[in-house]
Amino acid sequence: MNAQDIGGTGTGDDEGRRAAPAAGEGTRAVRAGLPEPVKHEPTLPGPVFAAHFHLPGDPTGPYTYGRDENPTWTLLERAIGELEAPGQDVETLVFASGMAAISSVLFSQLRAGDAVVLPSDGYQALPLARAQLEAYGIEVRTAPTGGDAQLEVLDGAKLLWIETPSNPGLDVCDVRRLVGAAHARGALVAVDNTLATPLGQRPLDLGADFSVASGTKQLTGHGDILLGYVAGRDAGTMAAVRRWRKIVGAIPGPMEAWLAHRSLATLQMRVDRQCATALTVAEALRGRPEVTGLRYPGLSDDPSHKIASQQMRRYGCVVSFTLPTRERADRFLDALRLVDDATSFGGVRSTAERRGRWGGDAVPEGFIRLSVGAEDAEDLVADVLRALDASAG
Repeated sequence: MNAQDIGGTGTGDDEGRRAAPAAGEGTRAVRAGLPEPVKHEPTLPGPVFAAHFHLPGDPTGPYTYGRDENPTWTLLERAIGELEAPGQDVETLVFASGMAAISSVLFSQLRAGDAVVLPSDGYQALPLARAQLEAYGIEVRTAPTGGDAQLEVLDGAKLLWIETPSNPGLDVCDVRRLVGAAHARGALVAVDNTLATPLGQRPLDLGADFSVASGTKQLTGHGDILLGYVAGRDAGTMAAVRRWRKIVGAIPGPMEAWLAHRSLATLQMRVDRQCATALTVAEALRGRPEVTGLRYPGLSDDPSHKIASQQMRRYGCVVSFTLPTRERADRFLDALRLVDDATSFGGVRSTAERRGRWGGDAVPEGFIRLSVGAEDAEDLVADVLRALDASAG
């Protein structure tokens, strides 16, 4: 398929290529971003590998150079936009990784003298971003996610960065409340939607200016690609994000973009199964005396459940808890047979790790982040409980 057959800039504004807004989430995920059918062509065109395109005359049109646009990105960007804001005008830009997407918003919207509010309990790479922001003369304030504590340091800020649920602590904040307060003070709001995915939470519908996520995780779900994206409605702010992507060249490869789009077709099935099993695992962990600090927003007695139930449609695939000591946690991880000891989360194969080993999270030494995969729930629960028993000695 030629680049000209796809067209557009990832805004998803071609109604003929979209699943109807009234379509169910599974239908939308399966058909998101697909081009109009062409006889004898594949339903999802293969990746376009091109550094440059035929460009006689003036440089006009959607595809000029491979660092700026690619037809494979366009289809993926359109698909993600349809999931983040069904039936609405939204622009989506894909990046080489989640951190590339995060950085694009932070560094395209902030200038020396500005102030930004970050979560103090967010993703462990955020402190690296903080150090660079401060080196550029940007004031960085932090506060925890829980209890909407970021409100207390919001006055005078240019940008509020929200991560909800937080990683790895799984605290949840009231996005609508924080957005309202930020906008009243003239601040933009970005929400890291990685853990929830667009099927669990739609930050743009909650009023946020940017929805940002790592597509490395549950969005693509197979643990085999790195990807990130930014979605937003305002043309001016998104133009700045696009310009930043061009300047730093933080672009995904066409194969990664194609694999990501292919993976979206199973998103609802994966998310529904993983969320249901995560709740089952969390409920099984409730009765274990050695388990403390159990967190899963889907549990009715979780501290975040009330607000999560008001803004989330699904609660994610991650369960966190603490074992008494570092040694007990290590023995538990070693005893697991259906769960890989690996970082990251959201894949179809369950993973778990002792987060304290990285040194970047303010968590106890025995803190475990468990990412629930697509295994049968009864098998996974049995493996977790057996590993807890085995780790006791």
